[in-house]
Amino acid sequence: MTPLRQHPSLLTGTILLLALLLTAIFAPWLTSSDPYLAAPWESLKPPQWSHPLGTDWLGRDIWSRVAHGARVSLQVGLMVEAIAVVIGVWVGALAAYYGGVFDILLMRLTDTFMAFPSLVLAIALMAVFQQPGLLNVIIVLSVLGWTPIARVVRGSVLGTKEQDFVHAIRAMGAGHGRVLFRHILPNCFAPIIVTATIGIAGNIVAEAGLSFLGFGTQPPTVSWGTMLAQGRNYLTVKPWVCIFPGLALMLTVLGFNLFGDGLRDVFDPRTRIAEKHRG
Repeated sequence: MTPLRQHPSLLTGTILLLALLLTAIFAPWLTSSDPYLAAPWESLKPPQWSHPLGTDWLGRDIWSRVAHGARVSLQVGLMVEAIAVVIGVWVGALAAYYGGVFDILLMRLTDTFMAFPSLVLAIALMAVFQQPGLLNVIIVLSVLGWTPIARVVRGSVLGTKEQDFVHAIRAMGAGHGRVLFRHILPNCFAPIIVTATIGIAGNIVAEAGLSFLGFGTQPPTVSWGTMLAQGRNYLTVKPWVCIFPGLALMLTVLGFNLFGDGLRDVFDPRTRIAEKHRG
């Protein structure tokens, strides 16, 4: 594989994601304050040595809350995308492999989900649940997040199933399941990985948006979206209350997008050929 240093976007994305992962894993050791402990006598203190990112209106340490909020964002992003990949791979692979009416029905179902604004549909689905929460957010975003994967897998399977090696395997008597899951889908992993990586960023933004609107994770669970919603009244007078969770969200999404773009460059044969000619 091409070294990371030859792909600045991949290198930058990797650094940002490693920082996010390490922060989420070691949050209890990287912070000295309880993210849920209110200290009214330290309310709205600016960044200082004891509180590197300042405190919120209840005196809670913002750095501690941002670090623990990374766990929620990463959990939602990865779990939702894992479920979306399973659903999307099944739908896209079966539609492309069998074709005909089966393909038409599954793709029209996919188009129906894609036709609605995702945030509006997510809010409507969240309204079905009596009590918003992290689990409900994961369920709703998983229901909505499989369509890009299905489209990508369908296109990849359509291009792969007509290749000579697939016809040879069929001629040797291999069944449909063996052909599809052991020979066609492994050749589609590259676009699936790229699409899933970028999809994680979308899941994190969607969770933050739902939490900001009050339909996502609920207090006392720490979420960047909830922190932004609760701190927006102080944006003009105590801006650090909103700036740091917003900056964490921005850098996380940027990291996943850069990482996904870098993977796309690495896996794209045309990019490798161009680099070889330049060398």
